[in-house]
This record gives sequence, structure tokens and C-alpha cells, in this order.
Amino acid sequence: MARPIWKGSISFGLVNIPIQLETAVREKTVSFHMLSKDGSCRLRRKLYCPDTGKEFDYDDTARGIEVAKDEYVLVDDKEIENIKPEKGRSIEIEQFVKLEEIDPIYFDRVYFVTPSEGSAKAYRLLHEAMKESGRIGLARFVMRERQNVAAIRVMGEGIVLHTMHYADEVLSLEDSLPGTLAKAKPPTKELQVARQLIDAMTHPLDFEQFKDDYRDQLEELIERKKSGKKTVEVSDDHDDAPLPRTINLMDALKRSLVTSKPRRAAAARVSATRHPRRKSA
Repeated sequence: MARPIWKGSISFGLVNIPIQLETAVREKTVSFHMLSKDGSCRLRRKLYCPDTGKEFDYDDTARGIEVAKDEYVLVDDKEIENIKPEKGRSIEIEQFVKLEEIDPIYFDRVYFVTPSEGSAKAYRLLHEAMKESGRIGLARFVMRERQNVAAIRVMGEGIVLHTMHYADEVLSLEDSLPGTLAKAKPPTKELQVARQLIDAMTHPLDFEQFKDDYRDQLEELIERKKSGKKTVEVSDDHDDAPLPRTINLMDALKRSLVTSKPRRAAAARVSATRHPRRKSA
């Protein structure tokens, strides 16, 4: 069982449910350290003034916000303490909405919500009520000195919490799209074949087939180097080569449709092997 990172309660109306939050995702990345060329010394960064070269201890530093080029406003730690959100222990559900009302772009991190000792009955009540309603809760709470907005939803037999980005943190996609996109309408025949291609590429999800090949190869490389084995030189990837561009849309769609059918059949066979149908009595 994971170690709780936050303890408190979920409240909706006058109902309070003691709960705790646990980490739901543990990202697997390979981290490197900066070393000297021969690997004999791990290098450290230092705080220094680039104009004078003078070094500073962390205790001799202050927080500042750049308001113009090379112009800063200093903010004292006591001033920050005065406006920090209170360290509450309550996740207050303020309203319920349908999940499809929230675009996934707003979701940030996810945590498991587990019942504290003696709150299993109230926890199950909230779980079943949300499950039957088909809705999720929107709440606010404070964690790690940050006021969070969160989505609380049912997952299997339990409840999960997603911290979310605020509306003013999410940029507008329309501002990034070129103005010519509105005039670019797909040809009718190509659109029909594209829909067929989507149908041909649709099969039961097996998320375990999506693996981080780079991380696996990097971990294999590290194991070989730990064992003193020689490694293979890798040629350049030619990143400067021009990106491929489809000239004939219809021809590319038809060839894609032909090659996708065997893949769909293979995926169906794998799914049938992992999830065989039960024979009727």
C-alpha cells in the first residue's frame, strides 16, 4: 500500500468523509547527473552573481519577480506567509457535473482517494451515489501550500481525484491555428475513405502494448555498461532531413486501408486470446 501524501476529509452538503490521498501514478524516467568528463566527480551548481562572480549562500537570497528587463520586485517571505491559503484539511465538493463537460486538457495530476479507518460506510455511500448519478464532483482544497481545484470521480470500486488547471492557465487553441484552416475543407470522397480507415484501425484497447521503447533501450544500455560490456555505436538519426509530406491524399488513404486490415485482424486474435468468450450454459 502506498504511503498517504495528504489526510483530511471530503465534504458534500453536511456529510464529512475522512479520507487520505495516495499517489496514483509513478512516472518512470531515467535521470542523469552532471559529472566531470572522466566521471570521477559529480558537479554541483552554485549561486553566484554573473557580474561580479561573487558566490551566495541560500540564506543570503531573496525572492523576486521580474517586471521589466533587469528590473525586479522583491517579495519578503513574511509577506508571502500572510497571503498563503490556510492549511485546510477538507476537500469541499461545490457542485456536480457530467464528466464530458470537462475537456481533458484541464486535468493535471491524479491521486487515489481511500477511506480512513471507520469511514468505509460513508465512503461507499458517496461512491455509489456518484456512480448511479453518472456525475463527478468539482471541489477545492489546499495541498502543499497551493489552492487546488479538483475533479472527483468513480473508478472501479474506488474514487480518484484529479487536480486541475485553472481556466486562465489553459491557452486558446484557436490562437495557435492558422487562419487558412477555416477555408480548408476536406474532399468528400477522401473523407469517406478516411472514415473507413478509422473504422479499420478501431479495435479493443490493450494499453500495455504502448511502451516507452527509449526508456527500455536506455535501461538496457545502462545494464550493459554496468556489466562492462561493449555498446554499439548508433548512427545519426538525420533530424535535419525534410519531414514526409502526403501529396496524393486518396492514394495514401487507400494504401493505408489495405495495410490496416491485417493489423485489425491480428489485434482481434490477441484480444480473443486474452479475453475468451464464456460458453453459454
